[in-house]
Amino acid sequence: MDFKELASVIVINSHTRNKPGVDQVGQIFSEWMEALGFQTQRHERKEIGDHLHFRSKQTEGRKLLLLGHLDTVFPINTFTDFHEDQDWIYGPGACDMKGGNHVALTALRQIHRQQGQISNIDMLLVSDEETGSDDSKYLTAELAQDYDACLVFEAAGENNEVVIARKGVATLFIELEGKAAHAGNKYTEGCNANLAAAKMVIALTELTDLEAGTTVNAGKMSGGIGANTISPKASLTIEFRFTCASERDRIMQAIKAIAQECWVEGVTASLSGGIQRDVMESTESQKALLNEIEGLLGYALPTEKRGGVSDANTASATGTPTLDGFGPFGDGDHTRHERASKASFEQRIQEVSLILRQFNTI
Repeated sequence: MDFKELASVIVINSHTRNKPGVDQVGQIFSEWMEALGFQTQRHERKEIGDHLHFRSKQTEGRKLLLLGHLDTVFPINTFTDFHEDQDWIYGPGACDMKGGNHVALTALRQIHRQQGQISNIDMLLVSDEETGSDDSKYLTAELAQDYDACLVFEAAGENNEVVIARKGVATLFIELEGKAAHAGNKYTEGCNANLAAAKMVIALTELTDLEAGTTVNAGKMSGGIGANTISPKASLTIEFRFTCASERDRIMQAIKAIAQECWVEGVTASLSGGIQRDVMESTESQKALLNEIEGLLGYALPTEKRGGVSDANTASATGTPTLDGFGPFGDGDHTRHERASKASFEQRIQEVSLILRQFNTI
C-alpha cells in the first residue's frame, strides 16, 4: 500500500483550534469523496473547522454512517512530520485518526471500483472531537438517528479489536462563595470557602466505585487570596466517568446533593456543567450488527471495552447500533511518537470493504 496520499494530509497541521488547517484537510477529503459521487454538505463554523457530511445516493435499503474526525491534538509547529519504515507509518493523526478516515475512503474506493456506484453509505467528519466534540456532538446526534448502523474509525486495538463499549464522561464545576475576613484579627467573622471546597473534595472522591468502573476526580481546585485572609471564593472542576446509565444517574444525583449541602456555615455553592459524552453500552442491536459482520467476514472479530471516549458515545446514545475501532492499529497517539501499523491498514480496508458491500444497495 502506498501511503503518499495519506501523508499529504498528515503533514497539514489540523489542531482543533487551527481552523484554516482543519478546513484544508477537510477540503482535500471533500475532493476525494466527491470523486466517488458523494455530495458534500458543509456545516460551517466560525471558530473551528467546518463539519462535513458526505452523502451518497439514497435508495431503498438500510443506511450506514461512517464517522470520523478531522482534528488532531498537536498545536501549530509542534509535530508535523511524516515518515515510514517497513512496518509502520509515523505522524500526527497516523492512527488518531486521519489513518482511520483513509481506511474508510480506501474501502469506499474499492466498492466504487467494483460496483460502479455507492448508495446508502454516508460519512461524517467532524472538526472538534479532540476537545470533546462540544459543538459537533449535537450534529452527530441529530444525524446518527437517521441511520441503521454506524461504524467509527478510531484506532483498532492491538489485536485489531473493535470497540463495543466506552465509558461516559461528565465535567462539572462548583463555584463557592464565602466571606473574607482578616485571618488574625477577625477569624471568626469569615466564612471559609476553601474549607468547604476541601470537604467537598473528600465527599466527591468517596463516590468512586472501581468495581463498577466509576471514577470521580476533583482534578482542579482553586481559591483564596492569601495566607492572612479567610478565603471568600473557591472553585472545583470535577470529572466523572461511568460504564452504565445507572452509575451516571447515581453520581449526578450525589454531586448535586454535595453541592447543595452546607459544609461550612455561610458558604454557598453553585453547580454547572454536565454530561459531555454519554456512555456507550453494548446492546442487543449492536450484538446483531457484530454477528452480521462476522458472518460476512467468516471469522470472529475480537472486541474490547475502553475507558476513553469518542464520537461513538454520541452515535450510540441515539439508539443506532454502533461499533468503533475500525481504523488501523496504532500507538503513541497524542504524543510525538504516534504511529500506525501498515499491516493493520491492509486488514481493516479488506474488512470494511466487505461490510460496505453489504450496505451498498444499487
